[in-house]
Amino acid sequence: MTGADAAVGQDLIGPALSVIAARRAGLPAGRPLVVGICGAQGSGKSTLAGRLACQLPAAATLSLDDLYRTRAERQALARTVHPLLAVRGVPGTHDVDLGLALFAALDARRPLTLPRFDKAIDDRADRAAWERHEAPLHTLVFEGWCIGARPVPEADLARPCNVRERDEDPDGVWRRHVNAQLAGPYQALFARVDLMIFLAAPSFETVIDWRCEQEAALVAARPDAPQAMDRAAIERFCALYERITRTLLADMPDRADVIAMLDRSRRCTTLRVRQI
Repeated sequence: MTGADAAVGQDLIGPALSVIAARRAGLPAGRPLVVGICGAQGSGKSTLAGRLACQLPAAATLSLDDLYRTRAERQALARTVHPLLAVRGVPGTHDVDLGLALFAALDARRPLTLPRFDKAIDDRADRAAWERHEAPLHTLVFEGWCIGARPVPEADLARPCNVRERDEDPDGVWRRHVNAQLAGPYQALFARVDLMIFLAAPSFETVIDWRCEQEAALVAARPDAPQAMDRAAIERFCALYERITRTLLADMPDRADVIAMLDRSRRCTTLRVRQI
């Protein structure tokens, strides 16, 4: 267990469970609770989601990453809309209808099969690897880097926010498509979240550092892993998420139910809990 993982357990699990209990008490009888966890890459979302699910009865986790469109679907978007949509991650590269169908099955108390995405092959995992729940779930912990994000005003899209947007999206086609997806289908998906937890990085630059640490850990664990990225490649990769990440860092602390302000070591320096 890393120090970051230990900090997540010590600082957030107890307060989060208390808020979850209070929110559940206010729900209509029989309604499953959907807990959203939003945070930039490397902030500890998956760790927190897994630990919460382990301590809640009849609970499971779903990552926004597991709703990625298939590789073939993203390649089709790259051909018909913009080449950058071949890269998974931003709004528009997820199967929102699949997510909405899962929430409908959850609310109907039907058996639930949660999809899984295999990043090693950049494609949806075979259905045999999906997670089946025959008994109705009481809680679904839904984690993802942009869960709860809102679109920016159209005028904000006129100027690229980084070099990659400037060079690869000079006409703004990609960023306007991403923003439109966020304004439309994704808001329906995020609306099902009953309670939001936000893991706030100190800055966007720190997110790049965290992503570099993740890459180094991957290389250490698998020296033969293909396509390991150096810092320049990671900065270029993270540029695709910069606009939404910066917007979340600015506005999500005013909206989330539980806000954990993290330091560069992912330790929680300030924890704010809104009264339920």
